[in-house]
Amino acid sequence: MSGLPVPTPHNGAKQGEIAKTVLMPGDPLRAKYIADTYLEDVVCFNTVRNMFGYTGTYQGKQISVMGGGMGMPSIGIYSYELYHFYDVDNIIRIGSAGGYADDLQLMDIVIGMGACTNSNYAHQYQLPGTFAPIADYELMQKAIDAAKAQGKKVRVGNILSSDVFYSADPTEKDRWKQMGVLAVEMEAAALYMNAASAGKKALCILTISDHLYRSEELTAQQRQNGFGSMMEIALALVL
Repeated sequence: MSGLPVPTPHNGAKQGEIAKTVLMPGDPLRAKYIADTYLEDVVCFNTVRNMFGYTGTYQGKQISVMGGGMGMPSIGIYSYELYHFYDVDNIIRIGSAGGYADDLQLMDIVIGMGACTNSNYAHQYQLPGTFAPIADYELMQKAIDAAKAQGKKVRVGNILSSDVFYSADPTEKDRWKQMGVLAVEMEAAALYMNAASAGKKALCILTISDHLYRSEELTAQQRQNGFGSMMEIALALVL
C-alpha cells in the first residue's frame, strides 16, 4: 500500500506498524487497557487526538487495538484509513450498547449480525436502494465458536446504530424493539459499510451497559475495565 498518505491527520502510524486485525473499542482508554492487560511486546503507534493505538502479540499472534471514538463519523474515519491506507483486513468493534430486548441483562454479550441505522451514512455510495449493513459471516461464526469454547453465552441478531444519543422522540425505541432489534449503539453500521465498500471484513461485539426499559446501567469505570468476556472472545479471532 505504498504511496498512500500515511501518517494521516488522524493516525500517526507508519506503514507496517499496524497488524492485519484491529480490535476497535470506542474509548481510547479501553484500547490502552486491552494492550496493558492482554498483549505482549506492545508498541504504541498512535497518540494523535489521544486516540491511542497499540500493536502487540496475543499468544504469539500479532494484533492491534485502537480507539474509534463515538459515532459513525468518528469510526468512519478511523476504519476507512485502516482499511485503505494501512492494509488492515479485519476490524472487530468491541463496544457497549443499550439493551432493548426484555431478556437482556447488564454484561450480556451481543453480536451484531446486522446493523439497522437512522444515519444517512450510506448516501455517499449513491445506491439505487437501501443497503443492509451486515457482519462478515466468517468472523461472526468464529466469534460464536470462540464464545462457546470459552463457556460464554452470546446473543446474535440485529442491532441499531443510531446517530442520536439523546433522542427528541421518546417512542422510537419501541418501534425498533417491535422489529426484534436487540440493542442500540452508535458505530457498527458505518464500520460494516466501510468494510463492504473496501472488500474487507468487520464484526461488532457488544456488552450491554444499560437497558432502555429498566433503570440499570454500568459506571464509566465498569465500561472501561469490565468487559473482559467480550475482549477475550474478540482476541480469540486472531488465533
